[in-house]
Amino acid sequence: MNDTILIVEDEPKIARLIADYLSKSGYASDHIDHGNAVMEWLAEQTPMLVLLDLMLPGTDGLTLCRQIRERYPALPVIMLTARVEEVDRLLGLELGADDYICKPFSPREVVARVKAVLRRTHGAAAGAESELSEEERLVLDEDGWRALAGGHDLGLTAVEFQLLKVMMQSPGRIFSRDQLMDHMYRDHRIVSERTVDSHVKKLRRKIADIWPERDIIRSVYGVGYKYQPEE
Repeated sequence: MNDTILIVEDEPKIARLIADYLSKSGYASDHIDHGNAVMEWLAEQTPMLVLLDLMLPGTDGLTLCRQIRERYPALPVIMLTARVEEVDRLLGLELGADDYICKPFSPREVVARVKAVLRRTHGAAAGAESELSEEERLVLDEDGWRALAGGHDLGLTAVEFQLLKVMMQSPGRIFSRDQLMDHMYRDHRIVSERTVDSHVKKLRRKIADIWPERDIIRSVYGVGYKYQPEE
């Protein structure tokens, strides 16, 4: 991973303005103005975050967001859109965007949103947990397929461990039930949304047995679930 923010925007003036403001805030950036070039660029290097315009020549932003989520699930994506009616899809997390910004926008707003998403994603879980005492830390032992809450083994099933792992990799990001479903079983079996809800309910109950006051697996009504280690 490099320290670059990828700007995917076909309007040169907007792209230059965003790049200038990112530079003033200490971020390097690269610019792509055609949708067909994005996945090839990402195959060669991994940016910190992608600012992705919805309307692009070639492959459109919705398709690109879906492709990025499939190939690079931990890569943060902020959508730029003038189509407010698409917001529910962008964050409805049918597509899995981490945030969206409606045009016209202030470049300062873009920088603020970038900083907020990076705080939630890049190192957010590690940073939050490192500030906690041993009794407050949630740690994944991937070799042993265990999750330890304050040093106590939660006794998770393989499915529960997978769900927790996926959400902890992107703290603050809301995952739809379909997205979580994709990670639950290695054989990619088809299960219902109620099955996902059932596994999450059991996972939350096991965490609550150790930490009754900490609500770190949040339900987002009508959308899905997220891991929120702190406010």
